[in-house]
Amino acid sequence: MATDQPLDLLDDLLRRARKAGADSADAVFVQGASVSVAERLGKPEKLERAEGRDIGLRVFVGKGQAIVSSSDTSAKALDELTERAVAMARVVPEDPFCGIADASQITTSVPDLDLCDPEEPSTETLIARLREAEDAARAIPGVTNSEGAEASWGRSYSAIAATNGFAQGYASSGSSVSVSVLAGEGTAMERDYDYTSAIYGSELESPALIGRRAGERAVARLNPRKVETVKVPIIYDRRVSNSIVGHLAGAINGAGIARGVSFLKDKMGQRVLPAGVDVIDDPHRRRGHRSWPYDGEGLATERLALVEDGVLKTWVLDLRSARQLKLKSTGRAARGTSSPPGPSTTNLHLSPGEDSHKALMADIVSGFYCADLIGFGVNMVTGDYSRGASGFWIENGEIAYPVSEITIAGNLSEMFKNLRAANDLEFRYATNAPTLRIDGMTVAGR
Repeated sequence: MATDQPLDLLDDLLRRARKAGADSADAVFVQGASVSVAERLGKPEKLERAEGRDIGLRVFVGKGQAIVSSSDTSAKALDELTERAVAMARVVPEDPFCGIADASQITTSVPDLDLCDPEEPSTETLIARLREAEDAARAIPGVTNSEGAEASWGRSYSAIAATNGFAQGYASSGSSVSVSVLAGEGTAMERDYDYTSAIYGSELESPALIGRRAGERAVARLNPRKVETVKVPIIYDRRVSNSIVGHLAGAINGAGIARGVSFLKDKMGQRVLPAGVDVIDDPHRRRGHRSWPYDGEGLATERLALVEDGVLKTWVLDLRSARQLKLKSTGRAARGTSSPPGPSTTNLHLSPGEDSHKALMADIVSGFYCADLIGFGVNMVTGDYSRGASGFWIENGEIAYPVSEITIAGNLSEMFKNLRAANDLEFRYATNAPTLRIDGMTVAGR
């Protein structure tokens, strides 16, 4: 995949935009290829390969902004693209906070984060991975059926250029394996899954391991019980604990803060998590799931402590939200080819505590171990939290029996303050957290 031609293409597009009447502009190029293979019960269900390229242009006429995109990069198409964009920018309502970065703001240093695996796996390799996963899952006693397994690979190249002089691009890749199986019979069947993903295929977890975990989890869910409505401590498994960190990130997103629609909008410099707890966003993690050498507006990226020792330290900002709040961007602009930049986190994690996950449960006489969440019942204006869940009941510090068809509820402000973290943090996703315990939540059952 060539990496020099896209920058030439973007430079040409920017020249056309200026010629058409744009005061300033930036452009994004994305090109990628992917392969996905799926089987169920040992029989092929899908073999797909996709390749594509897309280009997006954002132009400014005064404080008017317009964005257009196309997969056609011929000279005629680029002329039409720029003319259409400039015409739109001349008639849209003005936005006093929009605009590209000043030349003094753009980064000139682009770190190598080792984000692209040079090896493209063969179809046979992908099939071997998914078969190993499904075979291991189906070998677990009690597993009776399968929803299938899938293995995939993808590689992309993205580039950004702007009339302020920024012009950079980088390649990235990713591989994954997933499997989902069922245990039990008839109306008493239960389902569970597992998956692994990595930048380099060689760093995927063993497909046999994720297969065994999926099978064991499905069997463990058999014969779930209903529980009474009660207020108890909840343990969030690592598979779902990262959602709590995600809610925090959403509440301190600069776009929401600038509009005044977050329950944390007045909490800067105040304690929002217990003492000793940090929330770190690190775009420079080597081979990280969401690492960036620069942000979507050409600004430098760096490791940020969003929360330090429990105290909220900064918002997640792009240029527009930073201008609205009269602050500096934190280099967290994400974007695609057909939409403007917006604030986003990169590799986000909550720091581990000192106790094991078993120690977190040890003093719980009665509580809920949350293994799966359903739906999205979170109000970012008020912090009210209500989600469907399933998992296991805790009695006297031990897992006692599976439970399902319940709702867990609370308020994120109080949940954050009552949070305790285990010492089992792993970096498996873009957002990661150790096992978490949150006291005083409501479990709504029958």
